[in-house]
Amino acid sequence: MSRRDFDIAFVGLKPGVHEYSYEITDKFFEAYQQQDFRDCHAQVKLLLDKQNGFMLLKFEIGGSLKITCDRCGSTELPLELWDEFNLAVKLVDEPDAMNEQEEDPDVFYIGRQESHLHVADWIYEFINLSIPMQRMCSEEEIGSEYCNKDVLEMLRKNEARSEQAANPVWKGLEKLKKDLDN
Repeated sequence: MSRRDFDIAFVGLKPGVHEYSYEITDKFFEAYQQQDFRDCHAQVKLLLDKQNGFMLLKFEIGGSLKITCDRCGSTELPLELWDEFNLAVKLVDEPDAMNEQEEDPDVFYIGRQESHLHVADWIYEFINLSIPMQRMCSEEEIGSEYCNKDVLEMLRKNEARSEQAANPVWKGLEKLKKDLDN
């Protein structure tokens, strides 16, 4: 897809809901900085509800990509994307000043003279926001085919070693706590 494929000519649209679909792959992200994920296969469904003087946009993000696990460092951890984002786009005379003053991140202003809405930057942002901050498999999945077994074994050994080297003062306090609970 070219960058123009992400421009929506909204001036000629009738009021009401209009639907757009985008297939996003790694190639889409080449125009942006390097990403910390790969093998992106995302589907973006955009519902644009055109009204007089404003538009309501609903982005539905779905698909999958691969990330690096924060626990074991595996670079092949699959992640399913699913999220929704809403955005109100208002047509005003001074969009730059309004955007600087606006505190709500879900409101964006464009000039009344504009005829196209460029949605690529929002798609980029919303896909990145769909990825959790902590990137690792769930407790039930630890040791799965995607995990780096050598790193997990080292983590287990280190955890056992730190339990053995625990300060005896804490052990006494834990015993006291158990006695008080009984």
